[in-house]
Amino acid sequence: MTDNSNYTEDNIRSLDWKEHIRLRPGMYIGKLGDGASADDGIYILLKEVLDNSIDEFVMGNGRKIEIKVKDGLVSVRDYGRGIPLGKVVDVVSKINTGGKYDSKAFKKSVGLNGVGTKAVNALSSHFMVYSVRDGELKRAVFERGELKEDSKIEKTNEKDGTYVEFYPDEQVFKKFNYKVPYIEKLVWNYCYLNRGLTIHFNGERYLSKNGLKDLLENNQDGEPLYPIIHLEGDDIEVAFTHGRTYGEDYYSFVNGQHTTQGGTHHSAFRESVAKVIKDFFNKSYESSDVRQSIVAAVSVKVMEPVFESQTKTKLGSQEVEPGGKSMRAFINDFLKTKLDNFLHRNPEIADTLEKKIKQSEKERKELSGIRKIARDRAKKASLHNKKLRDCRIHFTDLKNDRREDTTLFITEGDSASGSITKSRDVNTQAVFSLRGKPLNSYGLTKKVVYENEEFNLIQAALDIEDDMDDLRYNKIVIATDADVDGMHIRMLLLTFFLRFFPDLVKRNHVYVLQTPLFRVRNKKKTKYCYSEAERRKALEEIGKSAEITRFKGLGEISPDEFKHFIGEDIRLEPVLLSKGSSIEDILSFYMGKNTPTRQEFIMDNLRVETDIEKEILEDKEQIENIDKAS
Repeated sequence: MTDNSNYTEDNIRSLDWKEHIRLRPGMYIGKLGDGASADDGIYILLKEVLDNSIDEFVMGNGRKIEIKVKDGLVSVRDYGRGIPLGKVVDVVSKINTGGKYDSKAFKKSVGLNGVGTKAVNALSSHFMVYSVRDGELKRAVFERGELKEDSKIEKTNEKDGTYVEFYPDEQVFKKFNYKVPYIEKLVWNYCYLNRGLTIHFNGERYLSKNGLKDLLENNQDGEPLYPIIHLEGDDIEVAFTHGRTYGEDYYSFVNGQHTTQGGTHHSAFRESVAKVIKDFFNKSYESSDVRQSIVAAVSVKVMEPVFESQTKTKLGSQEVEPGGKSMRAFINDFLKTKLDNFLHRNPEIADTLEKKIKQSEKERKELSGIRKIARDRAKKASLHNKKLRDCRIHFTDLKNDRREDTTLFITEGDSASGSITKSRDVNTQAVFSLRGKPLNSYGLTKKVVYENEEFNLIQAALDIEDDMDDLRYNKIVIATDADVDGMHIRMLLLTFFLRFFPDLVKRNHVYVLQTPLFRVRNKKKTKYCYSEAERRKALEEIGKSAEITRFKGLGEISPDEFKHFIGEDIRLEPVLLSKGSSIEDILSFYMGKNTPTRQEFIMDNLRVETDIEKEILEDKEQIENIDKAS
């Protein structure tokens, strides 16, 4: 007989809107994070506010948006119609309240469920909003969703529009820090998708005249094989070319929202662009050969879009509008007409494109035998027992639900890999152990990925041989010592990723683990310090008589201590490519034969303190040996 005594009416709770958001923030803004990842919650808060301003522009109201971010405080000012003054408080504090339920007012809006701004309000220690309409201003101030100030309507000379400022709650977002490159990318994407819109971010002006064509030009890696093909139609815009690196690189958008995880429109474009090109040449090329090295952007506008989460990173809509044409048919019909016509009118581009396809086909066939041997070798190496200590999530029903929580640490040496393995979260964190320094893969072809055991096993561990969407870990963390050798291993791994799998870096999957340089402690207190400045501050707090330990390598840190550095307080430095950076230029500069320049780069970028720098400078032979090894 079932015992119901522990389940009574007292167990049933009704939460108000802000309590529910604060209790389950992940349901509304995805993962929390500290700002190290582009999809961390603090950026979602900014995006939710910006989306409302963008929707105003899309509806023809306001051509300028001002954004300021300083010391964690964020403000967004648009010059749209402004929130109706009598509804200012309701719009930011009542779930299922907003103008986007009226399809006449917001036909193809990003947000349709009236939750976004409320989530920002509930998850901010300070939230202030004011709206200006026809010379009148209405203001409201909140703390963690609680209304603190509800001002009366007052006269003003300000222009119509809405102003929102917020400070993410440090009870929710611990030690958070906004990274400018992530915000710049977000701002640029809004500009590419909304020509005529000007965004001012911290005093800098952003705008785009050519939409997705500008996006590809500003993000392309070196010169493309042929001029960017830019096509536009009703509710759709695409741009693409082929580059000189491996893989496929896509930027997909729906109603101005960057769908970083793709979705139905992304899949339909990949399928359709290959089909239309094959039909044009009347050849049965492999689709993978057609798309090899493609760099493309696709933007569609959808009525009542269905996303797979509140953060809107993946489109689930099967139709362009309810009861209308399917997404696949819509994109295929567009490309069948526009792209086919373009290729007929531009035979030189078509000829270059076919040569590229044939080159990819030739390389694929040459690699086919090697790939089979490499797969067999990876199996015989007992990958999951020797090189890779995998995480349990891949063997449970939680695989898809918690994929974003997964991390792979790549480290070198038995001591370091042993410490991380013993102190990791076995559910979500895996460890790959390198054997010595990786090969310098600069200037080599993809053949080396299969012939070199280390590279072959890394590729197998990540499961990225055929499709980047199969990536088994959301974060790939390079964990090396903070010395010359560690820096060199880091550079060799980055060369491998940038050379053969650049999308891993471009999609913000690659990080560098920051570990403490010093431990300062006495019998009552212990502080871990990541810089000389932190060491000095710790000494002031603990006292001059404190014991100071200098960690010279990851292997010197015990597993009991290591768990502090790869747990909730983990410090990760994302590997970012600045706007307009060429991967080929970066690799040739740092990994080519310019030895003196590379030596200087290594020295200038070491995370070591003065005493260690002295030792390295005195031992020039060590640097010379590193260059010979590369």
